[in-house]
Amino acid sequence: MRALAYFGKQDIRYTKDLEEPVIETDDGIEIEVSWCGICGSDLHEYLDGPIFFPEDGKVHDVSGLGLPQAMGHEMSGIVSKVGPKVTNIKAGDHVVVEATGTCLDHYTWPNAAHAKDAECAACQRGFYNCCAHLGFMGLGVHSGGFAEKVVVSEKHVVKIPNTLPLDVAALVEPISVSWHAVRISKLQKGQSALVLGAGPIGLATILALQGHGASKIVVSEPAEIRRNQAAKLGVETFDPSEHKEDAVNILKKLAPGGEGFDFAYDCSGVKPTFDTGVHATTFRGMYVNIAIWGHKPIDFKPMDVTLQEKFVTGSMCYTIKDFEDVVQALGNGSIAIDKARHLITGRQKIEDGFTKGFDELMNHKEKNIKILLTPNNHGELDATN
Repeated sequence: MRALAYFGKQDIRYTKDLEEPVIETDDGIEIEVSWCGICGSDLHEYLDGPIFFPEDGKVHDVSGLGLPQAMGHEMSGIVSKVGPKVTNIKAGDHVVVEATGTCLDHYTWPNAAHAKDAECAACQRGFYNCCAHLGFMGLGVHSGGFAEKVVVSEKHVVKIPNTLPLDVAALVEPISVSWHAVRISKLQKGQSALVLGAGPIGLATILALQGHGASKIVVSEPAEIRRNQAAKLGVETFDPSEHKEDAVNILKKLAPGGEGFDFAYDCSGVKPTFDTGVHATTFRGMYVNIAIWGHKPIDFKPMDVTLQEKFVTGSMCYTIKDFEDVVQALGNGSIAIDKARHLITGRQKIEDGFTKGFDELMNHKEKNIKILLTPNNHGELDATN
């Protein structure tokens, strides 16, 4: 089948000959991919990988599968076939795919090295997003959405209403990353939030906060073009580069009551955003890290959180509940579809996925948010095509 596939280190290619997936389990679902977004993880995999993918000649812990594989894990599509024990999904349904691969998926690949291992502690307790062997489809577990078809088990599939446009539906995955962070932080309606960074996940966090009913949202971002993108979503923005010495004090005054924010969500992952996030929250406030950091330590003073009983926590990807919640929020208007669509800055065919997708994001990072690829022409492409 046609696909944009990862063949190895810095080797992503369009091919017409990737092996087509087939349903091999009773709960399997075959999906014709409509749209699939290019994620920052995909870019890192190309530039610095293999990170999630197995090295050439090796196989993935969860599935036992090697290269090449189609990339892509932010997808929407239309169901084409279902296995005999699928109960809630039928051919013709519009769906999105929760992309994790964990201990709970071992039955799908009975010949994988770890297939007969006991489930890890996180999976046993229901926190499979913290699985000791966590991986993702399109990033090593098995082929993903930069291809004509994918096959996944029913537990990874969420039906969406036909009124939800399939291009916007491809944003459910990145919004679910942010939704999970807001959900586990237990933000309540009417509480305030600071978002650090206005890249794709920062903007998705704005939508997730709006979906949870946050009262005031301020986004701190040094790049003007990204501040403008955040402003289009209806939030106040702040340029930390103009107030390097007193940024924290100014930010605290922007919060209701002028004493700091209830929550800070770090979508950048650098020392200044960690420091700002911790210090710009109010007493008993919470700093939540969503960002993927480089493997570099930072200085941390425990008394900065102890004296005012602040909380510091991390958030790891999502669960199927987050997908269901985001689909519901888009359906009932808690997250406005027109705002979500602001995140889409390009739509391309998979055969142009590297030159007009990956290259565009690597060379013009600040002006782009999310570029979607389609293998099946299920929607309108950019005029440049």
